[in-house]
Amino acid sequence: MSTSQTPARLRVAPSPTGDPHVGTAYMALFNLAYARKTGGQFVLRIEDTDRNRYIEGSEKQIFELLRWLGLPWDEGPDVGGPYAPYRQSERLETYKPFVDKLIADGHAYYCWCSQERLAKLREEQQASKQSKTGYDRLCYGMSREEREKLPGFTPTPVVRMLVPEDIELTFTDLIRGEISAPMPDDQVILKADGFPTYHMAVVVDDHLMGITHVVRGEEWISSTPKHLQLYKWLGLTPPQFAHMPLLRNTDHSKISKRKNPAARLAWFREQGYLPEALRNFLQLLGYPPADDDHEISSFDDFVENFDWAKVSTVGPVFDLKKLDWMNGFYIRSLEPAQLAERIIEHLQWTGQWPTPADPQKAKLLTDAVPIIQERLVTLNDALPKLGFLFTADDQIVIEDDARKTLPENWKEVVSAAIDALDGLESFSAEAIQGILREKLVEGMGIKPKFAFGPVRVGITGQRVTPPLFESMELLGKASSLERLRRFVNE
Repeated sequence: MSTSQTPARLRVAPSPTGDPHVGTAYMALFNLAYARKTGGQFVLRIEDTDRNRYIEGSEKQIFELLRWLGLPWDEGPDVGGPYAPYRQSERLETYKPFVDKLIADGHAYYCWCSQERLAKLREEQQASKQSKTGYDRLCYGMSREEREKLPGFTPTPVVRMLVPEDIELTFTDLIRGEISAPMPDDQVILKADGFPTYHMAVVVDDHLMGITHVVRGEEWISSTPKHLQLYKWLGLTPPQFAHMPLLRNTDHSKISKRKNPAARLAWFREQGYLPEALRNFLQLLGYPPADDDHEISSFDDFVENFDWAKVSTVGPVFDLKKLDWMNGFYIRSLEPAQLAERIIEHLQWTGQWPTPADPQKAKLLTDAVPIIQERLVTLNDALPKLGFLFTADDQIVIEDDARKTLPENWKEVVSAAIDALDGLESFSAEAIQGILREKLVEGMGIKPKFAFGPVRVGITGQRVTPPLFESMELLGKASSLERLRRFVNE
């Protein structure tokens, strides 16, 4: 659908209820893209009215991970802005006049029903398989005194909206066109603790913050008629709505932190994915390219070609194999020095290396990056591939699977390699390869696999490693010979 290209104001509004969900980044990406496309603003709002689920430190994680992913906001709790505060818990007095107006106009009412009564009501409705479920309006039209005489009373009421029978259930979505939602019940808009529910707060905040487009997951389609009704009652102009398809597991179930570790946004950083690769991957999930040749796309390209009509309405499957391929592509696209910086930063963030890093180790890793760059899928792969470089000569452990590959004459081969290498003046990869090929392959008549394999095991303790001769050059002559002598004399 075509939309106005006037500057748009969009927001992402996560709740600090634990580790940030990857869906938060997914929504932030599309909100930010359209804000940039129209020259508008992107707002980060913290929706923390559910105090029972609030978790200390979650908000900080949201800030850190969205910034790591390269999705900065123009306004928010930590940067301020003209519509501050941007935490709903700091805006409680903002909502009360709107709730009072709804009550005064007869569009909302107090409800004193206890949680026990509501739970029993749900059970009865489910047992009888009623076609119409939800709150039964027992409290509607009653005073506190009248309601107090009936069972299931609680002294602290909530406020419910009085959903009209003729509520408009059809609305226009930027992605899906005209869609219809089911009939809602009398939603709670103000809780007993004085905090608004999502449904009330989101309408008030989006209005007061000038939000022009609400981009959110398709699970909120059923709530949109309630929100539009609140806008209507309060005499406010509603924003345009775009409901994104939900991210799915490979079995097409909704991706959740309980079932899938990849639902945690932090997981991607922990595993060593590059932020630009994850951004590209998330773009691809909601916005499939015309063909495979256009799967790699920068955020700037994404913004330039952005069009709501191109967003898929089919729940995309979270295929980590595709992300692995994409991450490998971005890793190979970096200059070796840049990749080394990323690896060191990752090792420090995960606590594997101290901050600041040991200068000698940092230089060794930087020098070693070119021999592993083509083999990396994630940043996590780097240290295991280079672990032998950072292990003391007397601490090298020969792995069982490596030992099983040794030919019967391996000690003879390694001894010959020691004699050959001992006389080398230049310990370069080229010189190492030349002398070992001359002495072992040609001199002893051994195939390269059986000539170099035992040397590899003695140097690294492993069967599969980065290129052997380059690894030995990095390790140096003294350490290389020390390891081989220890190996042959074990």
